Amino acid sequence: MEASKKTLLSFLMVAAVVGCAGCGYTQQSRFQMSFLPSPPRAGAESAEDLPQPPVVEANTYLSQAPPILLAANTSLPRKTNADSLLFRAEQSFERGKRLYQANDIAGARREFDSAIDAILEASAENPSESMDYSRRLDQMADAIHRFDLAGMGASAAVEEGKFEKAPNEDILVMTFPVDPKLKDRVREQLAATVSQLPLTVNDTVLGYINYFSHRGHSTIVAATQRSGRYRPMIQRILDEEGIPQELIHLAQAESGFIPRAMSRKAAGGMWQFLTERGHQYGLMQTRYTDDRMDPEKATRAAARHLHDLYTEFGDWYLAIAAYNCGPGAVEKAVERTGYADFWQLRSLGVLPAETTNYVPIILAMTIMEKNAAEYGLDGIQMDAPVEYDTVEMTAPTSLALVSDIADVPLAELAELNPAVLKGIAPEKFALHVPKGSGSQLSATLAMVPPERRIDWRMHRVAAGETLAGIGKRYGVTASAIQSVNHLQSSEAMEGDQLVIPVAHVAAAPAHRTASRRPAHRTSAVHRTTHSASAAQPQKAPVMVASAR
Repeated sequence: MEASKKTLLSFLMVAAVVGCAGCGYTQQSRFQMSFLPSPPRAGAESAEDLPQPPVVEANTYLSQAPPILLAANTSLPRKTNADSLLFRAEQSFERGKRLYQANDIAGARREFDSAIDAILEASAENPSESMDYSRRLDQMADAIHRFDLAGMGASAAVEEGKFEKAPNEDILVMTFPVDPKLKDRVREQLAATVSQLPLTVNDTVLGYINYFSHRGHSTIVAATQRSGRYRPMIQRILDEEGIPQELIHLAQAESGFIPRAMSRKAAGGMWQFLTERGHQYGLMQTRYTDDRMDPEKATRAAARHLHDLYTEFGDWYLAIAAYNCGPGAVEKAVERTGYADFWQLRSLGVLPAETTNYVPIILAMTIMEKNAAEYGLDGIQMDAPVEYDTVEMTAPTSLALVSDIADVPLAELAELNPAVLKGIAPEKFALHVPKGSGSQLSATLAMVPPERRIDWRMHRVAAGETLAGIGKRYGVTASAIQSVNHLQSSEAMEGDQLVIPVAHVAAAPAHRTASRRPAHRTSAVHRTTHSASAAQPQKAPVMVASAR
């Protein structure tokens, strides 16, 4: 009997829900509805005068009822401990970035360590999704590593205009033994190789193939990996200028694809231009910038220079030789001997010693890449192509300020702008910023007076921060921050971007360097495989000195 009452009560409750479905009543009115029929309308004389109920299709309740009623026993997904740990990791990482921006390096280090530890703990809590956690761990560790690079000397290199050493100058005057086993194998490879650049095999070429296959293998692998950043751009420009694609290896031999490489003879950039030759092809230098260090500008200039050299000599080997030692040296060698053939000039010893090995190096690199599997060069994971937005500066602007706004480490920003010498982008300079951040940068820069963009900074308020605390970190008063940002109160709101009116040093010249950011490390993860910043000194791979 008791069960029958419960069944009847359940039926009546369901009927109430179905009966009111689609009604225009509020939630409160539905709870107040009576289960009794509505009284007849005033003045109605019979049942025929009453409005007829609509035709109801079968299973209307089942087709329209909310899913929670159809699956009453199915509970919503519960937030797991792993989810909480991941959320905690993201929060710690964001706090670390804010602290780093404010030069609280110890605090940033603690937060970054906490973020890494939380992700590792989350992965242990939920092994079934370990791959997802592993990917996020890699992303976060890479980002922290970039902050590490920014603090471990890279920012100083940006400010002081430092460059990488030209690394392959030494091997140009060296000869290497020939592996007898290589001769027949390379000749077979050459017979099956398609190339826009004519390919030749002799003992000198074989000697460099032997060198790059053993002692120099790591340098050619590193350069190949780094080439991924610029390869699509270089290939496009070579094609547009009618230059054989194989001549990408000039950049590999010259600099190992390092934009800020500098030789002992002061040839600079990825394509190693001397100042005078650079000017001839539009690569200008100022107190603050050097176009030779701009990968795209330098590639365009190199392609046009090579086109002119081929037009003059009618031979790619002579053009490559002239690229290395200058067209005047090749012209004199041809005039003296009557031979317009590189190998003849080489055998007669009328070209600079370095140039006589420069062409064989290019040929060796070309043959090896076209037969990558034979030389352990297949399957190399190349760096991702560099992508960026371009924003023209309307006033001299410090990279430190742009770094604040774009929320990227200074070293990463410098890597996008290797032509900037001292941390200051001059007026009308086409600044490269991370892809997708250009519009936001332009809008935010407008908040800073043009004459203050060298000194002032930008700060995003983190949870719990006060104007007094922020001001203390930057050496300014809370009232100054409040005034310049037109704040109605002295309270800082989390997430706000505040202009920080860092005191201008009257004695400093207009091109003074941006503020340095101290180093920090994360003890939880130590990564060494991330590609180094273009502004940080490093052991550069294969490079050839030029006398252009």
